[in-house]
Amino acid sequence: MTAWRWLAARLQAYAELTRLHRPIGSLLLLWPTWWALWLASNGLPDPKILAVFTAGVLTMRSAGCAINDYLDRDVDRHVERTRHRPLARGAIRPVEALVICVLLLTASLALVLTLNRRTQELAVIGALLAVTYPLGKRLTHLPQIYLGLAFGWGIPMAYAAVQDKVPPIAWLLLIANVFWTVAYDTFYAMADRADDIKVGIKSTAILFGEDDRLIIGVLQASALATLALVGWNARLSPWFYGGLGLAALTALHHQYLARRREPAACFRAFVANNWFGAAVFAGIAAHYGMNP
Repeated sequence: MTAWRWLAARLQAYAELTRLHRPIGSLLLLWPTWWALWLASNGLPDPKILAVFTAGVLTMRSAGCAINDYLDRDVDRHVERTRHRPLARGAIRPVEALVICVLLLTASLALVLTLNRRTQELAVIGALLAVTYPLGKRLTHLPQIYLGLAFGWGIPMAYAAVQDKVPPIAWLLLIANVFWTVAYDTFYAMADRADDIKVGIKSTAILFGEDDRLIIGVLQASALATLALVGWNARLSPWFYGGLGLAALTALHHQYLARRREPAACFRAFVANNWFGAAVFAGIAAHYGMNP
C-alpha cells in the first residue's frame, strides 16, 4: 500500500469513527439547539453565537462518537449493525480514537471560550454528559434519558449565551427534548434489541418489551404537549402550533414505519425523526418571520 492510499484509508476510518458519513446524529443534536437559540433571541440569533453553537454541535457529536466506539469496541464486534465500525474491525487502534476525541474536545473548548462565563460553566457539564453517556447502557435500562440530557444540554447553554441566564422555559424545553430523545432512541435500540440482549447491553427497547410502541407513542405525545406549553409560555403564534402539527404527523409516520418491529424499519423510524425536529424549528422560525 502506497503512503497516499494508507493516508486515504486512515482518513476514511477517522470519518467513520466520527460519523461524518452519517449526519443524522448531528441533526438530532442541532435542532433542539436551534430551537433554543431562536427562542432565547426572540428571532434570528447573533451570527457569531449561531456559528459557535452550530460548530460546537458538530465537534461534540463527533467527540461523543469517538469515545462511544472506544468504550464499545469489544461489544460492537458482536452487533450486526456495528461490527464494521473502524475500531470493531481493527481499522484503527484504540489510542487513535482517544486522540481524535481529545482533539475534538479541544476544538469544542476553543469555541466555548468565545462565549460568556455562564455558558462556559454549563459547557463543563455538557462535556461530562457527552463522554460518560456510553457507560449508561451498562448500568441502567434507561440510557436514553441520559442521552436526552446530553443531546439537549445545548438548550440551557443557548439561553445562557444569549441572555446570560437560564430561565424556567429553558428547562421546560429541555424536558420536551428528553421525551423526544427517549422516543427516537428507543426506535434506534429496537433495531439492535436481539444483539443487545445477547451481549448484555441495556436499553429502553428491552425494558419496554412488547409495550415499546405504546410507550414511544406516550413519549411522543408528551414531547408535543411540553413543546405546546413552551409555546404558550413564550406567547408564540399559531405558526408555531402549525409546526407542532407537522411534527405530530411525522410521529405517526414513525409509528407506521415500526409497526412490525423489523430492525431495518425501526432504524428508518429513528432516522426520520430529523423531520420532527425540523418541523418544530420551522414553526418557531415561522413565528418570528411572520411576527418581526
